[in-house]
Amino acid sequence: MLTVDFDRLDLQPGDLVLDMGAGAGRHAFECFRRGARIVALDYSLGDLKDVSALFAAMRDAGEAPAGAAACVNGDGTRLPFPDDTFDRIICSEVMEHIPDDATAAAELCRVLKPGGRIAVTVPTWLPEQVCWAINDEYHAPFVAGGHVRIFTEAGLRRRLREAGLRPGAAHHAHALHSPYWWLKCAVGPTNDAHPLVRAYHRLLVWDIERAPKLTRWTERLLNPVLGKSLVVYARKPASTHATTEAPRDR
Repeated sequence: MLTVDFDRLDLQPGDLVLDMGAGAGRHAFECFRRGARIVALDYSLGDLKDVSALFAAMRDAGEAPAGAAACVNGDGTRLPFPDDTFDRIICSEVMEHIPDDATAAAELCRVLKPGGRIAVTVPTWLPEQVCWAINDEYHAPFVAGGHVRIFTEAGLRRRLREAGLRPGAAHHAHALHSPYWWLKCAVGPTNDAHPLVRAYHRLLVWDIERAPKLTRWTERLLNPVLGKSLVVYARKPASTHATTEAPRDR
């Protein structure tokens, strides 16, 4: 399941890409499949081990013959890379977990090349408000590693501008996933064995695998209001003095 639109990110074969907070690696694998050189960075060594194994399996299967891939253990507020390293950056569902999101945004800008593009995704304001209201176990400080803030689009754009980036286009994604998380919050965020949660999860897996037209059109219609994720695309200006908003049609 991809949240980022790779056409809007304008990913090209051979681009050097950072997936900051790669988690299970869903966006990193797509970058690798498209011929990019991908660095998957995460704080979890367990996740990185699994991502590295799948990179190797993709190489063996010939699914990414032109790309290169590496896994790096690191902290989003202290990225272990020189300035102006990456052509593209993906930071998906990470910023809401980081207490010092200003430093994390500044680090992302620092390691992005001038003229480079970044896609940042966070939970959308309305669905996230519902989750927080239903169950305190969904967010910090009631759960370790939980969400520490709820972003508005204006707030995320402001954070990116303050870091030196130029925010542009934005969209919402995964409207069908919002009720799933509301259900999980209602029965307990870690209660994956609940029959209703298991049934809804099977529906989502079926939808991802089959992508029927009915659910694709339904989600497209619902995304502007109920989309679980907000995606904002931004550029690093060639000049460090140019920090106004980029055009929103890309």
